[in-house]
Amino acid sequence: MKRNKIIDAGSQDKLFEHKQRIAFHEAGHAAGIHLNNKARSLPPVFFNIIFKDMAEAPEVDGMTDQSIHDECIARVEGGRLIEILSPSVDNLGDELTARDDDAVMQWINDYMGAFEADIINLLIGPLAEAKHVAETDGELFNHKLVNLKALNNYGGSSDLALADEYLKSFFTDEQQIDEKLDELFTAAFNFINNDANWLAIIKLADYILSSSKNITCCEEIVSILDQSLDHFQNRVANARYRYV
Repeated sequence: MKRNKIIDAGSQDKLFEHKQRIAFHEAGHAAGIHLNNKARSLPPVFFNIIFKDMAEAPEVDGMTDQSIHDECIARVEGGRLIEILSPSVDNLGDELTARDDDAVMQWINDYMGAFEADIINLLIGPLAEAKHVAETDGELFNHKLVNLKALNNYGGSSDLALADEYLKSFFTDEQQIDEKLDELFTAAFNFINNDANWLAIIKLADYILSSSKNITCCEEIVSILDQSLDHFQNRVANARYRYV
């Protein structure tokens, strides 16, 4: 009986650790959608976080794809600035032929801003999970240890697949795709390494874990992230004032 209790306790610990990882992953996506988009002066977009009881999902050990299992438990619903991708650059050109030059340039700039932000926000999710795991294990978190390929180890397979879909809808050259993905990965990494953003992600992940609800609505998420950011900025301002 004692042995069974020890095994059960160990299983519960493992389950909670896995739930934490998923919470940080989704909190990362959410922080990107709200804070990254806001920092880039992009319009707000509606989204929710779905986070089910893990008992409702298939067993972790029985899943062949960890990302599929995790998506059974949690996901961000909505949140993309570009919902329907244009099949190719040629199609974009066809859509713009009826517009004047200034309108075309503005449309392209707006489209590219949204296009890149969506990809960055996809990458922020697995990066947030990776940073959480690194900090929990007392390990370093940098580009050498966590690269694009490593995101597959942090529930990032579907995020990378969708990012690839985005890029192939706009670029036809593989080298261009790789270069753009590296550029956007660096932007996502820098977002995660920003202290204010990271504390906001921690705050939201903790809220998700402590909540008994399956759905965290957009208004709650935005409020938590903004309050965390305001609190951080006030702390910084107060610290500077004390040293003046």
